Amino acid sequence: MNMYKMTDNNILIELGRRLKQARINRNQTHKELSAKSGISIKTIQNIENGKSASLKNIISILRALNLLDQLDNFLPVQKISPIALAEMKGKKRQRASSKYDKKDDEDAEW
Repeated sequence: MNMYKMTDNNILIELGRRLKQARINRNQTHKELSAKSGISIKTIQNIENGKSASLKNIISILRALNLLDQLDNFLPVQKISPIALAEMKGKKRQRASSKYDKKDDEDAEW
């Protein structure tokens, strides 16, 4: 499945389907998942139906379903490129910077 070709809403729907199937595979009702996760049944139903969800609620559901380790697949630890690290003389970047375009300087009128 190519997520890049999907809209954000379609990705939410797919995430909801997957969470619902994981709950069913573990033979848990909405009520049981609600008790384990601390999230209301209605919120769980909304998430399973592809409605917008907070990351905190998704983490709570993953924890209750014993799927928290899947977060490493969701977003692996980001490593610094050895080349970039060498260019920065061993210093780790703290923030992103905007792209510099020489053309902007050429167009400037003094």
